Amino acid sequence: MTPSQQIDQLIAGLSDWRGEMLAGIRKTILAADPDIVEEWKWMGSPVWCLDGNIVVGNAHKDKVKLTFSHGASLPDPDRLFNNGFGGKVWRAIDVFEGDTLNESALKELVRAAIDYNHAKKKKKAPAVAGAKPRT
Repeated sequence: MTPSQQIDQLIAGLSDWRGEMLAGIRKTILAADPDIVEEWKWMGSPVWCLDGNIVVGNAHKDKVKLTFSHGASLPDPDRLFNNGFGGKVWRAIDVFEGDTLNESALKELVRAAIDYNHAKKKKKAPAVAGAKPRT
């Protein structure tokens, strides 16, 4: 199965509110940029990527959790992050039954994560052939 098919299967297996929530979140994430790729990592987690991981989505017993790989470095003017403040790298959004999620704010957060990944990739770009090394 492809990662997208595995995510389809995960969502279909969630017969309560979490399946509908994860499906809506997935749609919003994918709408943020047409180049986002779906992956299936860590023995069963949907991961959305573009030049690196953007966000991991998991359905837990009582919530849907979105973990942004570099969330601590992202602007969050709409204050979507509500978990993971003790760490120096990741931040998370925990969505509970009955919660609503601001779709436009989530799209902007995904785009900020993509921008972060692009900037990180540029810093790691290989040296140009023929360029003199810095001394």
